[in-house]
Amino acid sequence: MDAIDLSIFSSRITAICDEMGAVLQRAALSTNIKDRLDFSCAIFDASGQLCAQAAHIPVHLGSMAFAMADIVKDINWLAGDMLIMNDPFLGGTHLPDVTLIAPVFVADKCVGFVANRAHHADIGASVPGSMPISRQLDEEGIIIPPTLIMRGGILEDTVLAGITGTSRNAYQSYGDYTAQISANRCGINRLSELVGSMNIPAYQESLVALNDYAWRLALNGLSRIPNGSYHFSDVMDDDGLERRDICIKVCIDVDHGNIGVDFSGTATQVPGNINCPLPVTAAAVYYVFRCLMPDNTPACAGSFRAIRLMAPEGCLLNACRPAAVTAGNVETSTRIVDVVMGALAQAIPDEIPAASHGSMNNVAMGGNGGGNGGGNGGGEGVSEGSGKGTAGVWDYYETLGGGMGAGATAGGLSAIQTHMTNTRNTPIESVELTFPLRINRYAIREDSGGSGLYSGGNGLIREYEFLEEARVTLLTERRTHVPWGLAGGTSGMPGENILNNEVLPAKASFSVKQGDRLVIKTPGGGGWGLKQ
Repeated sequence: MDAIDLSIFSSRITAICDEMGAVLQRAALSTNIKDRLDFSCAIFDASGQLCAQAAHIPVHLGSMAFAMADIVKDINWLAGDMLIMNDPFLGGTHLPDVTLIAPVFVADKCVGFVANRAHHADIGASVPGSMPISRQLDEEGIIIPPTLIMRGGILEDTVLAGITGTSRNAYQSYGDYTAQISANRCGINRLSELVGSMNIPAYQESLVALNDYAWRLALNGLSRIPNGSYHFSDVMDDDGLERRDICIKVCIDVDHGNIGVDFSGTATQVPGNINCPLPVTAAAVYYVFRCLMPDNTPACAGSFRAIRLMAPEGCLLNACRPAAVTAGNVETSTRIVDVVMGALAQAIPDEIPAASHGSMNNVAMGGNGGGNGGGNGGGEGVSEGSGKGTAGVWDYYETLGGGMGAGATAGGLSAIQTHMTNTRNTPIESVELTFPLRINRYAIREDSGGSGLYSGGNGLIREYEFLEEARVTLLTERRTHVPWGLAGGTSGMPGENILNNEVLPAKASFSVKQGDRLVIKTPGGGGWGLKQ
């Protein structure tokens, strides 16, 4: 296969993932999917190896790439089947991220799988937003083991009804799941057309060529890291319960582009919800090294051949059931990026930026209605996760950006999502139209980035005013331990969570009354280099 044909093939298969994402966004009902774009789409071969992915959410895609082979291997697949799952210990991330997988058959032969993963703000947890401060997995919502939601093209109504019945708004939940089904159907049609136009042997040969090419590009990019062993450690602020200053330690061994990443010495799993299943850890590691590969490296299994991962079973980054994990996916994953980058900064200091804000700054909230309301008050089919036909019942979840770390050539960007998340800001207009909330302030948090030759980006300030009673959960980090600078640059400012002028812990769950105000100040990024 020559270079031109390979490039065309890579673009065609990636375009299928892009189209799946467009279908999912446009068909979904929730603001979480249609506005924040908290979803991902990918294609796998018949053995579950990654073939292509869209530029969606790194923590979704890396974890799917790591775990898909184990998910699909023991199922007797038929044309028209579709599987649904969210179990973090069977290949998921955390319970709100629900994955749908479908086989693609051409000439009665399974040639691969299409999959999408989307975040559902209500997955049946006891608190609105389904991001509780939990002690074990079953407190975080409904656990969906790999289950056929469609068999031979026929929807398993009882399966879907059992899942949507746990939601506070079964109507909206049903709409989001059917949007995911539609996205996979689009992928099935497009991939079938592609394989049919090439024939099956040619398609399979093209995948081999694509993976080999990706491996060569990856090895070439990673070979510029000097041989040696590089160590770094950092800590999580707390687990939301009883543990503080929880250590994550890494040793990276480099041998002519072959990379070993060992997290021995990391803290054991904790009582709170910041534990990570191994696929999430793998996603964070893959992300960092993908950033060091050439831009045109295909996003397929071949690009990760040179990377070996080790995390002791039962540690924070390879937790065992029934550990709570809902914040591991969103918060601990960002700290994994920090420690891997901190180690690599010793090897290639001019290519690694200072620490970014280091938190997805998760805000989950909702209520039972009955207040003086705002917007629509969250009627059926309007508010995120609102439910069971009761007007005014609502759920809402969002992540907030912060400061990006500065690098050797430029300062960090301000008020932006970094690293493991790629979601968009939820527009104020959408928030105020849909939920009983008013956004009184949304601004850059000036002077929160670290100083240096290049300054870290600034965090942001977002102030919510509640127009009726609600329950709120915050899962945040870098409120105690600051995002570090590099090469003499100073650290970024830590974040702050404030309710009615009272400072809150990094992780907190509390009730609010009509008129209460919550202010989230997100951390800044670290600076790079000595200020001249």
